[in-house]
Amino acid sequence: MAASIAAEPDDPRARAAQTKRDRTRRALLDAADATFGSRGWADTRMEDIAAAAGVSAATAYNHFPSKHVLVGCVYEPLVRPLLSEAEHDIATGRPVVDALTDQIRALARISQRNRRLTAAFWSAVEEYTIKVSGPPDPADDVDPRTLAPVPTPLRKLIEHGQRTGELRPFPSALDVSGMIVNLLLLRSINRQDEPAELTAELLLTALFGMLRPELLADAGTDGRPFRR
Repeated sequence: MAASIAAEPDDPRARAAQTKRDRTRRALLDAADATFGSRGWADTRMEDIAAAAGVSAATAYNHFPSKHVLVGCVYEPLVRPLLSEAEHDIATGRPVVDALTDQIRALARISQRNRRLTAAFWSAVEEYTIKVSGPPDPADDVDPRTLAPVPTPLRKLIEHGQRTGELRPFPSALDVSGMIVNLLLLRSINRQDEPAELTAELLLTALFGMLRPELLADAGTDGRPFRR
């Protein structure tokens, strides 16, 4: 036949090619994680990541069209377990205050353990937000905000708590989750030595000050119910 036939899924050549693509992608993600973590957002180029992964810049761009995509894909695995946990808490009817408290503390620990990567991710988010001049678009598959949707677990829990009456209905879940995550990410840049416990306490105080202020009013003279 004059025309070539596409390789079947069980074709050894197709499997070998897919394995190579998967290994290259994994090498780029690992290199990006290390490079963003050591050099930061501004001082990291796609060419640096490609060199660290042992591939050409063209190959890197074939897998990830921009730094924004790459840092979003690197950060996404840190977010995924939080989303699963939020969905499980909602499904099992866990009290939303407890679920949100655990989510915020987990986010603070993730930020502390990955300070430089978190700062790089936040820089990418800020840069991309300025570029598009608007909120995340779910259809935009190169936006780091959609690739690693850090506010989504909080938003889902807050929406649930507002539906059940456990939380006040205003501000909206979208607004509150965005404000809390923005504060967390900003502190990853400006408060790099801040203990995770203090970051979590500040975020929880801000969160429940908006949505469950009686928790603070009933906290005694120091007004610090989330201090550990």
